[in-house]
Amino acid sequence: MTAKERNETKTERQKRLAAELRANLARRKAQARSRRAGKPDERAEGIPTIGRKSEDGNDA
Repeated sequence: MTAKERNETKTERQKRLAAELRANLARRKAQARSRRAGKPDERAEGIPTIGRKSEDGNDA
């Protein structure tokens, strides 16, 4: 592998990691907004808010 190929590989990795970081930040912001609004997470494994019934009918 030449120095140029290594540099291109490093650049591609940095771009991929930056994109993953932006996606993660967007998910975390959406989660924080939904918690401030008092809504449960939209994810299947999300935690219901206080006072709401979970899918099994029990209080959260």
